[in-house]
Amino acid sequence: MTEEVQMALDEAKASNEKAIQHLISELEKIRAGKATPSLLDSVVVEYYGALTPLSQLANVSTMDARTLTVQPWEKGLLEEIAKGITHANLGLNPQNNGEMIIINVPALTEERRLELVKKAKAEGEHAKVSIRNNRKESNDLIKSLKSDGLSEDQVKDAEAKIQTITDQYTKRVDEVVVVKEKDILTV
Repeated sequence: MTEEVQMALDEAKASNEKAIQHLISELEKIRAGKATPSLLDSVVVEYYGALTPLSQLANVSTMDARTLTVQPWEKGLLEEIAKGITHANLGLNPQNNGEMIIINVPALTEERRLELVKKAKAEGEHAKVSIRNNRKESNDLIKSLKSDGLSEDQVKDAEAKIQTITDQYTKRVDEVVVVKEKDILTV
């Protein structure tokens, strides 16, 4: 196997790994009814005229399975943080007690759980599309190497290996989505 073919295979694996990591980060944003600090990762707060991630302005922790606390490093930010959480459209209702923000995470209804499962499956489909696009790019690269002197058999072998890599990563996407689905449906 030539270096170029190995490079194409390595690139396919790296691109697919990025797709899996992106899927995992997107699925972490889908709440499963439990309070986790990562629920607030997408929250940005206006801080001296700039939109700043909440994690850079406050300590986010869980008080119990249904309650998040946000302890800002500057007390003057309490109102802005509450506003940022509300504007993030997470379905959370922040409460300001003068010291910190307390957020009660409501229990999910069965209907909402099914909606979240659909959303998780849609994210899985996005990851699969990305993986298939990576396969196409890798196959195109292999075909371009054919004009540079790669034999027909080497092209077929490389394409078969790329398909094997694609199948492995597609299976991993399914496994990740199934785990998230069980997490969402667990009451």
